[in-house]
Amino acid sequence: MGKFAHDEVVPYEGSDLGKKEQVADMFNNIAHRYDFLNRFLSGGIDIWWRKKAIRELKNIHPQKVLDVATGTADIALLTWKMLQPAEIIGIDISEGMLAIGRKKIEEQGLNGKIRLETGDSENLRFEPGSFDAVTVAFGVRNFQNLEKGLKEMHRVLKPGGKLVILEFSKPSGFMLPFYRLYMRWVTPGVGKLFSRDQSAYRYLTDSVDAFPEGRFFLSIMQTAGFEQTHAKKLSAGISSIYTGIKK
Repeated sequence: MGKFAHDEVVPYEGSDLGKKEQVADMFNNIAHRYDFLNRFLSGGIDIWWRKKAIRELKNIHPQKVLDVATGTADIALLTWKMLQPAEIIGIDISEGMLAIGRKKIEEQGLNGKIRLETGDSENLRFEPGSFDAVTVAFGVRNFQNLEKGLKEMHRVLKPGGKLVILEFSKPSGFMLPFYRLYMRWVTPGVGKLFSRDQSAYRYLTDSVDAFPEGRFFLSIMQTAGFEQTHAKKLSAGISSIYTGIKK
């Protein structure tokens, strides 16, 4: 399988751990501030991005949905509210994030509808053809092996099933200098102030810079087996939605 530049970007440069273990540690460290910082750093627009991504599933009316890299379950909860499938399973490698997600699910009385599990996106425990839809919000950038993760999501989809990925991308034109300034200085500074882990938010910038976005990413999805792939830019290209179908 191919290796890509972002596969080598890690949160803690001096660590002997692999990317996967470092990412788990990073999210455990910032879990208590993750939701707050998402809203603060994006001005709340990330909620609109997530809703746009979930609307990509409306036409297939999925009944069983897998949310990969579910984090604190934001996408899983919104998917239930917007589509009300019979079952949603969210997986993540960070127990700290999952603990917060489980609390949110319990507070909203959705324990019977949404289940969160510890899981590795590149080694899914599910049988082939288990899900009508797979979602990933701001998670594929953290995969240790991007192509392997995409192939695993393809494997667990039913024929005709749909993958929806929401991920950061880089704007073009006059927005780019402002974006780089914000991501290089403001984001790590705010991250350090509120989460005391500046490396996590420096990693955010570095991993976005290295991520194979746009047509390049669509070609990787196609290599993993997806058809009818499509990319849609949001907010002048600050984030993008990628979709693909399992034939």
